[in-house]
Amino acid sequence: MSQLRDINPNAEIVSKTQARAVNVAAGVGLLNVLKSNLGPRGTLKLLVGGAGQLKLTKDGMVLLKEMQIQHPTAILIARTATAQDDVTGDGTTSTVLLCGELLRQADRQISEGVHPRILVEGLETAREEALKYLNEIKTSFADKVNGESMIEDRDLLTSIALTSLATKLDYDSSLVLSEAVVSSIQCIYTGPDQPIDLNRIEVMPMPRSTNESRFVNGIVLDHGARHPDMPDVLHNCKIMTLNTSLEYEKTETQSGFFYSTAEEREKLVESERKWLDERCKQIIDFKRSVCKEGESFVIINQKGVDPLSLDIFAKEGILCLRRAKRRNMERLTLACGGSPIHSLQDLEESQLGYAGKVSQVTLGEDKFTFVEDCEKAQSCTLLLQGPNEHSLNQTKDAVKDGLRALKNAIEDNAVVAGAGAFEVATACHLQQHVLPTVKGKAKLGVQAFCDALLIIPKTLAENSGLDVQETLLKLQEEHSSSKMLVGLDTKTGEAILPSDEGIWDNVRVKRQSLYLSTVLASQLLLVDEVMRAGRQTGKQPQMEE
Repeated sequence: MSQLRDINPNAEIVSKTQARAVNVAAGVGLLNVLKSNLGPRGTLKLLVGGAGQLKLTKDGMVLLKEMQIQHPTAILIARTATAQDDVTGDGTTSTVLLCGELLRQADRQISEGVHPRILVEGLETAREEALKYLNEIKTSFADKVNGESMIEDRDLLTSIALTSLATKLDYDSSLVLSEAVVSSIQCIYTGPDQPIDLNRIEVMPMPRSTNESRFVNGIVLDHGARHPDMPDVLHNCKIMTLNTSLEYEKTETQSGFFYSTAEEREKLVESERKWLDERCKQIIDFKRSVCKEGESFVIINQKGVDPLSLDIFAKEGILCLRRAKRRNMERLTLACGGSPIHSLQDLEESQLGYAGKVSQVTLGEDKFTFVEDCEKAQSCTLLLQGPNEHSLNQTKDAVKDGLRALKNAIEDNAVVAGAGAFEVATACHLQQHVLPTVKGKAKLGVQAFCDALLIIPKTLAENSGLDVQETLLKLQEEHSSSKMLVGLDTKTGEAILPSDEGIWDNVRVKRQSLYLSTVLASQLLLVDEVMRAGRQTGKQPQMEE
């Protein structure tokens, strides 16, 4: 019995063997929930909220965030896996699977009398060797000049995006979206030494009866003009990105205007109108001076524009949008060029951007404005179209993972073979080259790590409806005889070369997954007591004297 009982009689304690059993059960329980989602042939989960909301997904990150988990150890594992997603954008399910399997394999050894500390030393040795082996077998592109080759290799980038997207969407949708995702990354790429800023990509969901999602070389705004006479389609457009009010403004201090006659009131209204008309005239004169024949003028204003000013612009054939979102204003200057205009004094043509086509589309009650065909755009839009909210949310989650996968690959300048090839090769390497060099009972920790790694190819085979043992033996035999990175074809169950099939994983995702899952499993194995003995919140009853 723990000495904690003497300090806190209300403490709830699970000790020694029971504590380890509780932690292993939590890890294995979470593994069993998520394992059926792994890979392109994985199944979906339907999450139902308290108010009847529905969410269809197979994304591990979404599941762990949306599921209501009550077990403290399972919550810890879920938080670690979501941290994996925050850092690398992928690998959540793999981290949970590897951590759960490490706990299960280690528990077998500990139940036979091995001390957890010795086993953990073996796990850490195996992890370090696995990370070294990852650096040896990764396919690096650093030998090309300035690393430019990878961003220009569209086929490779499409394969990386498709590997990520195909695990979350059907193959046909993944194929279309992978092309769009690659175009987006190539659009915002600024150089080998510059970080890739995914905020430059606007992911715009649009509910329609079609699934034709596409890449837009420009910006799509989720609102339109507020005047019926303004043109719907314009070509060769000069874009004015404005941040100036074109409506009556209230004074900054508390003040009032007093008048005694109707004439005085008319004079006040007239003077306000005159001030706005002069601003509109400045813009129109500027438009006439910069627009040649065949060119159009578009104003996108972050602040308000009153109806009379809109009417003046409509008569001049100018398309004017008001109250644009701030994030869109920043993306507009990156996509179209030019710079934000905060004052109408000293207007210059260099402050204007350019777009080949600006058009308005009305879908039901929603209006969208497309600013397309920009020259040298450094910001773009991924237009996601779907028949309902469920499919749009699913696509949006998948696209974000696809973008992160490409970002990771380009920044690492390297990829590693997917389809379970890395896990099979690493397990074989550890058994043949590392295990003989480790002395004593720590060997059992290395062996547990080898066995745990194989959970990934085993689960891929199981989710594809294949015989797990037979498939795994095929892969191991093929790897031993060829000494090549051999993965699993989830359709036929045969061994394939992922590099030939274009199945690539991120190096940093694998590295982070190996590190996080091993650290967490080691910490949980070293827990010998689980205590619920924290301070209670709220007012405590006073002790009787």
